[in-house]
Amino acid sequence: MDIEADGRFGNKRVHNRLGPGSGGAPPSTNGKVCNYWRAGRCNRFPCPFLHSELPEAAPPKRPTGPGGNVWRNPNTGGRGGGHHNRWGKGPGGGSGIASHKPPERPCKYFLAGTECSYGERCRYPHSYCISDSIAMLTLLKGHEQGVTGIALPAGSDKLYSGSKDGTVRMWDCQTGQCAGVITMGREVGCMIIEGPWLFVGIPDAVKVWNMQTAAEMSLTGPTGQVYALAVASELLFAATQAGRILAWRFSAATNCFEPAASLDGHKLAVVSLIVGGMRLYSASMDKTIRVWDLATLQCIQTLSDHTDVVMSVLCWDQFLLSCSLDQTIKVWAATESGNLEVTYTHKEDQGALALSGMPDAQSKPVLLCSLNDNTVRLYDLPSDRGRLFSKKEIRAIQMGPGGLFFTGDGTGELKVWQWVDLAQT
Repeated sequence: MDIEADGRFGNKRVHNRLGPGSGGAPPSTNGKVCNYWRAGRCNRFPCPFLHSELPEAAPPKRPTGPGGNVWRNPNTGGRGGGHHNRWGKGPGGGSGIASHKPPERPCKYFLAGTECSYGERCRYPHSYCISDSIAMLTLLKGHEQGVTGIALPAGSDKLYSGSKDGTVRMWDCQTGQCAGVITMGREVGCMIIEGPWLFVGIPDAVKVWNMQTAAEMSLTGPTGQVYALAVASELLFAATQAGRILAWRFSAATNCFEPAASLDGHKLAVVSLIVGGMRLYSASMDKTIRVWDLATLQCIQTLSDHTDVVMSVLCWDQFLLSCSLDQTIKVWAATESGNLEVTYTHKEDQGALALSGMPDAQSKPVLLCSLNDNTVRLYDLPSDRGRLFSKKEIRAIQMGPGGLFFTGDGTGELKVWQWVDLAQT
C-alpha cells in the first residue's frame, strides 16, 4: 500500500500498488490511473500508469426519513446544551472520536449542480456531507435568495424559514413541500419562535405573529436591519444595525408588546444574541462581546479578545463560545471573580460565520461552525467530526429534536440532516 498526501486538504488517499504478477501493468507502475487513458488518447506503450480505475470502497448505509424524503418533529426534547462536554483549559476534548481525517472535498461539479463527466467513476464523493455520522434527509427549494433564519416550533409538523428574498416560508414536515408563503416586503434578517409567537426581524421593525390566534403586530423602534432576536426574563430583545439592543415586554392588559428598555454600548451593528443563565451576550461588528445582567439590563463586562467582527455566540453548559471573521473559535469560562476569560482558541483557515451545538446520536456534544468557504465544520474540539458542504455560505443553522438539524445557505436552499447511530446501522 502507498499513501499519498494531499496537501490541499491535509487528507490522505490510499492506493493499491500493482506488482509484477498483477498482469497488464509493467513492474514500474506507480499505482496511479493514467489521465490520458481517462481522456481516451494515451499513446504510450508500455504506459507506466494504470489503464483501469481503482476499486472504490462501498459507501456506508444511510438511513432516510419516514417516506424517504420527509422528516418528523417528535414531541420529545433533543436540544444540545443539556449534555456534559469536555471543553475547557488546554486542548481538551477528542476522546471517543475516530482518529482518521475526513476524506476529500466532494466533487465540485456535484456541489455546483452540474453534470460530472466522470459519473460513478469520479474520485470525489457526490455528497453534501463528509461524515459517517450524519445523513441528509431532504433538500428544500423555494427561496430565491439566502436563508437568514430557521425556526421549528416544539411539537409542530411545520418548519419556518426566512430569507433575503423578503419571504417567510412554511414547510410541511410530512411531505417536505412548502405549505405557505408570507410576503414581508423587506429583507428578513433573522427569525425565532417562542411559544405561540413567531418573531421576524426586518429593516426598522420586528414583525410578530401569534400562530394560535393569527394575531399580527409590528414592533417599531429599530434603526436599520434587525440581525438577531432573543427571549429571556419575559423580554424580547432585538439586535440592530445601529448598535443598540432594544427590549419589549408583553402586556396581557393590552395584548401587545410594549417598549421596555434600550441597551446601549456597542459602537457598530450587533449581529448575534444568546441567553445563558441570567446573562445576555451580544456579539458585534465592533469586534467585542458584551455581557448584560438580565436583572438590571446593565453591561457588566466587555470581551475584546477577537480582532475582527464577532459573528456568533453560543452558550453551552458553563462555557461561552464565540466565532469571528478573525478565523478563530474561542471558548470562554468564568474565573473565580466571575469574569469570563478565554480558556481555548481554535484556529480556522477561513472566517467563521455561525455557531450551533447539539448532541450526536451517542449523546456526545458536537459543535457546528459555518465558515465563509461554504462549509460547516463539525467538532468535538479540537477533534474534527466531519464537514457539510453547500453552494454558498451557510448563515442559518437550527437544531431540532430527535437528532434533526437544519441549514440554510446563500442560494436559498435548506437542507434537513439527522445524526446516525452507527452502532445500529
